[in-house]
Amino acid sequence: MARRGGPTKHIFVTGGVVSSLGKGLTAASIGMLLEHRGLRVAMQKIDPYINVDPGTMSPYQHGEVYVLDDGTETDLDLGHYYRFTNSPLTRDSNFTTGRVYFDVIRKERRGDYLGKTVQVVPHITDEIKQRIQALAPSADVVITEVGGTVGDIESLPFLEAIRQLTYDLARGNWLSIHLTLLPYLKASGELKTKPTQHSVGKLREIGIQPQILVCRAERDVPEEMRIKIARFCNVAEEATFVEKDVAHSIYEIPLVLRDQGLDREILKLLDIDSRGSDFTEWEEMVDVLRDPRREVEVALVGKYIDLQDAYKSKYEALTHGGVANRAKVKVRRVAAEAIEDEGPDRLLDGVSGVLVASGFGERGIEGKVATSRWARTHSVPYFGICLGMQTACIDIARNVLGLEGAHSTEFAPHSKHPVIDLMETQVQVTDKGGTMRLGAYPCNLRAGSHSQRLYGRTEISERHRHRFEFNNAYRQQFEAAGVVFAGLSPDGKLVEIIELRDHPFFVGTQFHPEFRSRPTLAHPLFKGFIAAALRFQERRSGVEALVGR
Repeated sequence: MARRGGPTKHIFVTGGVVSSLGKGLTAASIGMLLEHRGLRVAMQKIDPYINVDPGTMSPYQHGEVYVLDDGTETDLDLGHYYRFTNSPLTRDSNFTTGRVYFDVIRKERRGDYLGKTVQVVPHITDEIKQRIQALAPSADVVITEVGGTVGDIESLPFLEAIRQLTYDLARGNWLSIHLTLLPYLKASGELKTKPTQHSVGKLREIGIQPQILVCRAERDVPEEMRIKIARFCNVAEEATFVEKDVAHSIYEIPLVLRDQGLDREILKLLDIDSRGSDFTEWEEMVDVLRDPRREVEVALVGKYIDLQDAYKSKYEALTHGGVANRAKVKVRRVAAEAIEDEGPDRLLDGVSGVLVASGFGERGIEGKVATSRWARTHSVPYFGICLGMQTACIDIARNVLGLEGAHSTEFAPHSKHPVIDLMETQVQVTDKGGTMRLGAYPCNLRAGSHSQRLYGRTEISERHRHRFEFNNAYRQQFEAAGVVFAGLSPDGKLVEIIELRDHPFFVGTQFHPEFRSRPTLAHPLFKGFIAAALRFQERRSGVEALVGR
């Protein structure tokens, strides 16, 4: 898509009242609406924490780490950006307070500031402004989402930088959109507007007047309340929108905002002429989610199943796989540790497929190994991602090849049979942050393999995040036992995909296919996994019907 003429426009999305309000989904929805208007959009997330990036943070602290093609470990909101838009995502698309201060201090140490006293204003704010504007040459509109909640001390430098930018940019070239919450008090049966008023007031104290308000609510908002909010917050009535909780899927959100005219209001305030929009493909996808033809249940086995955001891209990719098969995917979350304690038979009984998720650390490893064995011996479709592939290899080594004590050196450094071992390039690495094999790498698929048929080609590129790999010293033994090495790095040294020859669907990937799945274009492996689960369900139903006669 070619760029339109004229200066790049900037949209700043902030949030108030509470955290985890859905700024990322709202920002992504705005990006999607503007793209459908023919504009080229660049998405960006600013995070106020001191970590240089989220790569060393526990999923319980921050949810999933989303990895870009260039190897940048980012906030999970960039996953929303990828799934909703075609925005090019690079290391400039996500930065933190830690990254900003880290780079400013490095410049100071080099003497770049020529002896000046380095301060938050102007040095930190100038660094933030430069990073925001770095995306401008490639886009018609840059959408910058500011993490955290207005009023937090951590986000003040970012808001100050944005305040300065609103003066640097010509009038009509920027727009502030504020997302707030209208809490519902059950005791009085009321939605309350006062938190929104206070939130906007705090933003105005900083020097930013939002031109558009988006109010989250779990219930319908009366028209008179919407008008009241607009008047008290000094925002036009036609620029005050309601984002009520959707019934079926997050992919309904752009359509809800479109139907209220959010995209029209943005274009008017930014003085952009654009063509009409065609949402047919998106609407068809949402129709499947609302009224699927079939339903299938699969299990996701992992360490962090208590937190939805820890496996966010995997849950979404399963949904996409369902859409591609016009089916609803019901996910049974199963803790790997519970399988260690109770065994897989009861916890996995009745599912039509099993996905074993990625992760780090020894906790739950034996539960993942037991899950692989259960799916393998019961001919249940199995999909292992990263560590899920590695635990499948451990299962096969122990229970098919008879290699007693086979393990990964990540958990058993002195294992007699280290079928999973540290990559050669990782041996001398001591720092934890940003040092794994990260980002997109090419992979060659074996002609005629299950994976090659699903992809429909022999050369692919997928995103990685790992330190350990399959030990090639065992490759010949695995092949003799019926393992197909369906995907290898171009030099043939790194195993990327394993399959079992005599199994309806048993696939393990060293990479993370979930990072490349979209609601209107499911990843081929997720599409194939759900198709296999549906076939398994149909076969099981047929057998049960015969037995019942």
